[in-house]
Amino acid sequence: MKLNLKFFSNPDKNLYFLRKLKSIVEGVVRYSSFIAFGLLLFHLGYDPDPLVYAISSFVFTFCLILIGLGYIFKILLNEPSILVGRVLLEILLSLFLIGFSFLRWDIFGMEFSEGILSYSQQFFLVNILVVVLFFIEVSKFSLTINKLKASPTLVFIMSFLILILIGAILLSLPHATTKGITFIDALFTSTSAVCVTGLIVLDTAKDFTFFGQVTIMLLFQIGGLGMMTFTSFFGFFFKGSFSLESQLLIRDYINENNVSEVYSTLLKIVFFTILTEVIAAFLIYHFTDDSLFATKGDHLFFSAFHAISAFCNAGFSTLSNGLYESGFREAYNMHLVLALAIIFGGIGFPVVINYYDYFKHVIVGGVKSMLGIEAYRHVPRVTNISTRLSLYTTFILLIVGFITFALFERNSTLEGLSGYGKFVTSFFGSVTPRTAGFNTVDMSALTVPTILIYLILMWIGASPGSTGGGLKTSTFAVAILNTFSIASGKKRVEVFHRQISNETLRKAFAVISLSFLVIGTGIFMVMLFNPELHLIDVSFEIFSAFSTVGLSVGITSQLATGSKIVVMICMFMGRVGTLTLLIALVRKVGEQRYKYPDENVFIT
Repeated sequence: MKLNLKFFSNPDKNLYFLRKLKSIVEGVVRYSSFIAFGLLLFHLGYDPDPLVYAISSFVFTFCLILIGLGYIFKILLNEPSILVGRVLLEILLSLFLIGFSFLRWDIFGMEFSEGILSYSQQFFLVNILVVVLFFIEVSKFSLTINKLKASPTLVFIMSFLILILIGAILLSLPHATTKGITFIDALFTSTSAVCVTGLIVLDTAKDFTFFGQVTIMLLFQIGGLGMMTFTSFFGFFFKGSFSLESQLLIRDYINENNVSEVYSTLLKIVFFTILTEVIAAFLIYHFTDDSLFATKGDHLFFSAFHAISAFCNAGFSTLSNGLYESGFREAYNMHLVLALAIIFGGIGFPVVINYYDYFKHVIVGGVKSMLGIEAYRHVPRVTNISTRLSLYTTFILLIVGFITFALFERNSTLEGLSGYGKFVTSFFGSVTPRTAGFNTVDMSALTVPTILIYLILMWIGASPGSTGGGLKTSTFAVAILNTFSIASGKKRVEVFHRQISNETLRKAFAVISLSFLVIGTGIFMVMLFNPELHLIDVSFEIFSAFSTVGLSVGITSQLATGSKIVVMICMFMGRVGTLTLLIALVRKVGEQRYKYPDENVFIT
């Protein structure tokens, strides 16, 4: 018997066949996970009749089997991967899916009346697994977004718009709320969550179910980090590689100049986020009384929700009155934990990574020097100007906010508190307007000077590359430095023995101008739609929306539909950046090969 070696004698044909087969398997896994996730949402959001429940459960189970078999085929078709952990995870995942599906589905009898699409403790792990699978496939799919040949700016903006729309649809499901919700309110809540603002038209604690609250939490978690940052990291982990085009595209989102360090930077961002949120959740759980919650599960969810909300500078709370709720308003240790989580989230990932590299260099170099491996190598400049400006400006604003809050509120919201309570409340009061949105005092009782200080702090906001919004600390610092430079007669703006480029100065001026334009237009439009509201209340609301703060003096629920749309636009523009949006919309001109004569314009 002769063996036909014709097929094996053509390596190009074999490679093409394997790639085609691999593509088909990946498509089956991807669309099966999409269908399973859609069916899960359908059952979480609605109460289908028994026949629909049985059929959808059959399809759901069949999709799980396809996904499990697909992962096995993918492992067999793939070349040996460096990411051994990923391969082991895929093997366990496939065995679990196939084993569970066959146990729960009598194939031979076709008895599929008892489905596994049940939001109960028994099937909770499977439901969570389906959500994770869906996210994995979306993440891998996002790595191919560069094939659209769209600019990174446009992709960044569209990712937020798509996430907002998905969130609005999820929050519109009957089981997401206790009494129903209009689509405009669902869209407003989704926009507020994705843009990590925290303004609410419905009570998050009472009007949303557990499913609705989890949806909101996921929205501000993904929105805080940025959808492309989140999906790119997990997409790389489960796909195993980045194309050069993908690396160039992702580089712009995470402010990484070195293309080879893209995945390393993504890893640091995700690790720092998870570590901070886990530590914050543990401390919140420790510093809150068990008697305030019905069950341990409620206590754990409260801790996780507020830890993520604080780090993402979202300002959402599962308490109707925020942290001013009775029983929580005097939990000062918890307030300090939340304040620190807010600061870490708002300081900016570039600052964290920059100082991580600095301390790593100092510690590793010091250890090697002590052990006699090599002499300590001094690096003259590890932290850059942007990092220093963000850090120093943040520190100054916290000090100014603390002093002014303690001074102006001593006879108002701070009256009657203990010495420690006044200190913590004043400190928290200086942190929360920096795009955080939590309140530990009655916002309607704030004095007018405090409100005016809050407007300035909200306008400045957090640092660039952070989970917060606003003008950004470095932009404000550059503007102040430029002002003093002009006043002193200098022709250059210098700081830390470095000269700030003219391009940076121009961008700072443009961002400041656009921020005033958007805020002014927003105030005018809301006053047009709601003329009965006070000007200072509307101004506070728009400043809060644009800077993605979430603080309010209590008028959000009174806004007309037109005003809600205006506030949503302000939240969105504040989160993605006015200049970013303008760059995406305005067509770039070609290289200017000419130059007109200079002429001064009279400015006083």
